[in-house]
Amino acid sequence: MTRATPIPETVTIHVPFRLVKRGGRKEMVLPADTATQPQRMDNTLVKALARAFRWKRMLESGEFASISELAEKEGIAFTYMARLMRLSLLSPELVDAVMDGRQPAHITLANLMDPFPADWKEQHALWSDVN
Repeated sequence: MTRATPIPETVTIHVPFRLVKRGGRKEMVLPADTATQPQRMDNTLVKALARAFRWKRMLESGEFASISELAEKEGIAFTYMARLMRLSLLSPELVDAVMDGRQPAHITLANLMDPFPADWKEQHALWSDVN
């Protein structure tokens, strides 16, 4: 049995995408007009949030008198700990988005280490595309 048309040896498919660094890893992001892709959790950011809230709880409980004392016990530089603890000031909606992997691609740990407003309404205005 013979076929009327030959089968091509190579098939080329074009898929538009861009690479985004997220949590120290590269992630492929498809354009917005294509099928929705499931978001993946940024494990680095989730871990940082967990640490920030844990440290906040330790300070509020009176277990440690100051951030300096806690940083020394944890073996972490005071300045790093202080910047990371700011994550505990994020709005609950943004924390939920991060925990569900729904945060916008531009919300990374590196970006959140920069100063951001403590007011939740200002945070939402700054990061208005939080799902």
